[in-house]
Amino acid sequence: MDYWYTDDRSGTRYPGDPLRWRGDDGAPLTVAPLAGLGPGDVDTGVRSLWRYRAALPGDLRPVSLGEGCTPLVTQDWDGADVRFKLEWFSPTGSFKDRGSSVMVSALAGAGVKELLEDSSGNGGSSVAAYSAAAGIAATVLAPEGTSAAKVLQTRAYGATVELVPGTRDDTAAEAVRRSAATTYASHNWHPFFLQGTKTLAYELWEDLGFRAPDAVVTVAGAGSIVLGCDLGFGELLAAGSIAKRPRLLVAQPRNCSPIDAAVHDRPPPPFAPTVAEGTAIRQPVRLPEVVAAIRRSGGDTAAIDEDAIAAAARRLASLGLYAEPTSATAAAAVDVFRDRGAIRPGETTVVVLTGSGLKAPGKLRELIG
Repeated sequence: MDYWYTDDRSGTRYPGDPLRWRGDDGAPLTVAPLAGLGPGDVDTGVRSLWRYRAALPGDLRPVSLGEGCTPLVTQDWDGADVRFKLEWFSPTGSFKDRGSSVMVSALAGAGVKELLEDSSGNGGSSVAAYSAAAGIAATVLAPEGTSAAKVLQTRAYGATVELVPGTRDDTAAEAVRRSAATTYASHNWHPFFLQGTKTLAYELWEDLGFRAPDAVVTVAGAGSIVLGCDLGFGELLAAGSIAKRPRLLVAQPRNCSPIDAAVHDRPPPPFAPTVAEGTAIRQPVRLPEVVAAIRRSGGDTAAIDEDAIAAAARRLASLGLYAEPTSATAAAAVDVFRDRGAIRPGETTVVVLTGSGLKAPGKLRELIG
């Protein structure tokens, strides 16, 4: 399948190339929208996200560990009837495996033997796992305060892990500096990563009997789930396979909430450490695109206090759902969005739980005791 990259800020187009991760002017790129699927286009004989291969660009040879096809569990959440999408059933324990599988497949097909990634945890362990499966040597840069469990998992796959002093943004800056000398497989920058995360939209569509939910609640740091849902549901809408986009309802910890601030046209509050460590990104690479996706869907954002995140993590566990605090941020936001009328009785609401509680034993020990 032929494909193009587009710079949505300038309108510049580039020929599709897995080795290109940004525009000539430094702007982020996306794969131009592709033809969406109908129910008959799903390869039901494949039990992974690659059942939606017809919606992916290029002639990819899958590097797969069985990612996708995660459970969708109906649960009462303090009177709200919601469906939790348990993305921690992914091979490395987080939704990042969707993007890593597609991105690493593209890079492996382009002959890449070594790559560089930067991550606060889940993205790094995911890219490391798929690099191992593809026979690619991975180096992962991570902030020095990254969860020991996530660092251990990344190293277990054979990746070289380097801890970088300072913030998550300092780590990203160091990776961009090194990108001149190596293949940069950034889960925040690479266009193919978003092609993997868009399969979440296709999967929810299939989960619900080939219809879209009315609302999707998710947590966001860099916003890859938001952008993936925007891409996937947008393609399904253009194909006539759904009648409208779901509202994208996006939660961030108040201590690091630049997306919420941008959507509501106000300055972000001062940064402070957050138990939702996976979202601690002060300057998301694709901030304008994330804001546009939320507004295009008729969605909303909410900034969640640390106490509410902790309470949601405990409440999820009491229902048998052991989520890392980053994921619990989305659950905590359900009450906020329901009070605003963004979650409505009788509609279908999906809450994406992005990662397993096994990823953050230290943080959960503090929250649960």
